[in-house]
Amino acid sequence: MGAAEGDRLDRDLVEQAQRGDREAFAILARTHGDRLMQIAQRILRDVGRAEDAVQQTLVIAWRELPSLRDPNRFDAWLQRLLVNASYAEARRSRDWNAHVRVLPVDGPAGLDESLSIDDRDRLDRGFRRLPLDQRAILVFTHYLGLTPTEIAERLGIPVGTARSRLHYAHRAMRAAIEADERPVAVAGGRPR
Repeated sequence: MGAAEGDRLDRDLVEQAQRGDREAFAILARTHGDRLMQIAQRILRDVGRAEDAVQQTLVIAWRELPSLRDPNRFDAWLQRLLVNASYAEARRSRDWNAHVRVLPVDGPAGLDESLSIDDRDRLDRGFRRLPLDQRAILVFTHYLGLTPTEIAERLGIPVGTARSRLHYAHRAMRAAIEADERPVAVAGGRPR
């Protein structure tokens, strides 16, 4: 099935689900669920919280689907709901940093295969130090391969704001990596 056929099928399913067809929505949930889970895991860095965020996203999507004006925008709308659910999940449990799991890197904008394990670990440690909103914008950019215009569309923010957030997220990532590499001083003045 080509991309155009897939888009048409998605649109038909969305329209059916908007009219209350539970089976059509179940197909949409199965079709988009794995991708939503991958995005949520990368943002939240915790499988359990990611599952909760995806479940909450699907519940809200079913409830709010009749208000979606453009069925062609279903995927972007669903991703916006997921980011909001991820933020809510992180707020519900402020200790989310204590339960970090390292996820394999895959997808269209995955890490360069030539990176060493040390480099990947450094990047992962830096990423974990970022606030949730900065993680989300970096996931949209480097995992999903979205442009600032597409990110703005998905998050419902101006393009300039998306660019600014991306700039500050990159800057924060660099600072987090640099901070992680600095030796830590102890009481005797010697680095650990």
